[in-house]
Amino acid sequence: MTFRPLLDRVVIRRAEGNTQSKGGIIIPDTAKEKPQEGEVIAVGPGSRDESGKLIPLDVKIGDTILFGKWSGTEVKIDGEDLLIMKESDIMGIVMGIVANTVPTAANAA
Repeated sequence: MTFRPLLDRVVIRRAEGNTQSKGGIIIPDTAKEKPQEGEVIAVGPGSRDESGKLIPLDVKIGDTILFGKWSGTEVKIDGEDLLIMKESDIMGIVMGIVANTVPTAANAA
């Protein structure tokens, strides 16, 4: 089944949460917090302004986004747990991951 959201709605696949703490303790599913990051897998055509002109969405399929803890509606499509939310519930797009580098004697000088 394919699913196309309407207007300014976006379908999100939530990122996988950590199953282990920084100290190495394995966290059970019932105690894990749901991640507030996900990947956009479908977008609607956009919203309309007062004159009826279509305003396209800023997010696109494949974008990694951040959203609020209680944002969206959880649905199950083709056996997969997904979120549907309005574009206004999205806080931002993650542009790239910055690597954590430890300065060494070679690159500190």
